[in-house]
Amino acid sequence: MKEQTVQQRMTNFRWVICGMLFLATTVNYMDRQVLSLTWKDFIAPEFHWSNANYGDVAGVFALVYAVANLFAGRFIDWLGTKKGYLWAIGIWSTGACLHALCGWATKQWLGIDTMAHMVDAAGMLASSVAMVSVYFFMAARIVLAVGEAGNFPSAVKVTAEYFPKRDRGYATAIFNAGSTVGAMIAPLCIPTLARFFKDHGVGNGWEMAFIIIGGLGFLWMGLWLFIYKPMKENRHVNDAEREYILQDTIETTDRHDVGAERPADDGGRKLSLAECLRLRQTWAILLGKFLSDGVWWFLLFWTPAYISDVYGYTSDTSMAQMLMFVLYAITMLSLFGGKLPTIIINRTHKHAYTCRMQAMFVFALIPLLGLLAQPLGRYSCWITIIIIGLVGAAHQSWSANLFSVGSDLFPKNTVATITGINGMAGGISSFLINVGSGRLLDYVDKSQTVFMGFQGKEAGYFMVFCFCSMAYLLAWTVMKTLVPRYNPVR
Repeated sequence: MKEQTVQQRMTNFRWVICGMLFLATTVNYMDRQVLSLTWKDFIAPEFHWSNANYGDVAGVFALVYAVANLFAGRFIDWLGTKKGYLWAIGIWSTGACLHALCGWATKQWLGIDTMAHMVDAAGMLASSVAMVSVYFFMAARIVLAVGEAGNFPSAVKVTAEYFPKRDRGYATAIFNAGSTVGAMIAPLCIPTLARFFKDHGVGNGWEMAFIIIGGLGFLWMGLWLFIYKPMKENRHVNDAEREYILQDTIETTDRHDVGAERPADDGGRKLSLAECLRLRQTWAILLGKFLSDGVWWFLLFWTPAYISDVYGYTSDTSMAQMLMFVLYAITMLSLFGGKLPTIIINRTHKHAYTCRMQAMFVFALIPLLGLLAQPLGRYSCWITIIIIGLVGAAHQSWSANLFSVGSDLFPKNTVATITGINGMAGGISSFLINVGSGRLLDYVDKSQTVFMGFQGKEAGYFMVFCFCSMAYLLAWTVMKTLVPRYNPVR
């Protein structure tokens, strides 16, 4: 009864902070989606891109994102979440806007006078346009990747500061849902913006889409400056809420994990990157992310092209926009996935890590439905979209809890570093799946390869879907093998 009274009195400002993390992640994913939603129907005709060209640009983004994540976590731990987050979103918003200059830069580099001359280019000139434009887009993507690498280390660190362990999975699921919301809003507005400005003679349309979406990050920076303060200094957080947030520092043992020792909290020595990489806990998280994260990046970067290639709906048609919207609306089910570990904790009273791994096993089974997505898609494209949406929801639930595994096993002052390593693994996974998919799709299209009853590009897409469906069970098995029970780093 006393606890209930305290709960009723305490403030809930931590959820305002969680809302800011959600908004930042939404903007983050909208910025990275502009290219995938405009390249097939707006950018490729102008610059003569192939699937491999797009795959290379997306792959470079992923590779730089991977490397930057390795250092972003250390940067955020060193600079702090307020300043670190501002730097991160400022850099990636600038990078997003720089994409708009790639067409102008290509014309200047090659000495081409008009856009029409570039679009009508043939032979060696068309090849030069494709090559030069790819390099300029890669440069813009590098800036975008360096900035975006700071989002999740910052967000996870803020979550560790403002939420007790029992709530971190749910809070992470909420801000991680920003990736879904961003991906859901993007198909409705980005192709429409591109088409609107193209019809009104403002470049080829896609340029203004990059500028407008990129500008949203600068608005978020103003809000962050006004709202965020460290939890202990924040006047909007009263003593009751502060006590609730810090409850883990009071609990020293877990009755269902006899002999388990809690990781050091703030104030202890920070682990170096080399020390982290010698730990089984780090490799469990790293490999779990590496084996699974490419799935989400494939869905994010290639689904618009899949809808266009297989069903013939270009990204600016209302049908394609509705398909993409419904897909990402379904992935919002991940909010319930983020709550599942808390439900298990409350019912079993086991440690957060144990319950989280149980929930993640459930999420690893759902993507097996992906094996049916393309075969059933022969009856209706909506069946494919619904199944892909369920796979996406399972991934987001998996990913949110995988981030929280880092805060379960490592001290707060090392959480951003571990999240950075986590992001690096995901970036490498994305690089491999993007570059590989681009080359695979060009090859199967040219050779008209047949696989499991599908031919050409459809065969290529189905090959990737098969990998995506099995990835999570493999990742869970590796994690469980490396860290079979709760074993925190001191």
